[in-house]
Amino acid sequence: MTADDRTAGGKVPRDAAMPEVEIPSSVQRHRISGVFSSQSVVRVGTGTTSRKVIQKAYWYAEEAGPDEDGNIVVMVRPLNKNNVPSGQAEAVPRADFLERYNPELEYYQKEVYPRMQELDSTLKRAEAQREQGALYSAQFEYEAALNVDEENVRANFGLGLTYMERGDAGKAGDIFKRVVSLEAAFAPEHKHLFNEFGINLRKSKLLDQAVEYYERALQLTDNDENLHYNIARAYFERGDRDQCLANLRRALELNPHLEEAQKFLAYVEKEAGGPVLDV
Repeated sequence: MTADDRTAGGKVPRDAAMPEVEIPSSVQRHRISGVFSSQSVVRVGTGTTSRKVIQKAYWYAEEAGPDEDGNIVVMVRPLNKNNVPSGQAEAVPRADFLERYNPELEYYQKEVYPRMQELDSTLKRAEAQREQGALYSAQFEYEAALNVDEENVRANFGLGLTYMERGDAGKAGDIFKRVVSLEAAFAPEHKHLFNEFGINLRKSKLLDQAVEYYERALQLTDNDENLHYNIARAYFERGDRDQCLANLRRALELNPHLEEAQKFLAYVEKEAGGPVLDV
């Protein structure tokens, strides 16, 4: 775990209004990564029993690239009761992060890192079992992972896919509800699992869920021709030709050379007896 501009004793004083000092390119600087803590003062009790209490919270932090304004940010996620990072990450400007958070190297080494490694091993076993077709064993491992972190994206996607591969649409539908509530599920780093999950929803004939899934993705991401193509397929199988055509045309607006969308549009129009005009 590393944090620049810090001493072993804690924070380096910094004027909150002072911009970050630019580090010369010749100086090697480690990116911020690891467990940090923050403190807040809250008042508990009422009347004469009222008192101030300092509350300490632990976070897992990773420095990311510049945001839209070119500022370096640190992605901060809270640790859950099992001492693993969980939930949606918050982007904190690096200068603010260095003011508000303190490194917790020992806590990371003794409590957090071992739990993160254990969770990763459980997920790898689950994924290997699912790949080999041992679906009940995969279910057991995914559920074990979710007992540690119920918002874990890999575990939720994996368990949902396991249920769909077993033909258990009811349980797959329950997992679907959880997945669409997790904003992190639609992040770029989960693109492979995201695509596999959406395709399997459609193939499992969970068409309403597939449409809702892709609509949610379009709310959270920039316009993507592949998303519009995939939702068009779900609309088509659901029997909604107008929405199918609208999304195919949008996909081709974004990428006129998307061959799959060109072929699918030609097929839908041919099935309808000729080109369908917008009304």
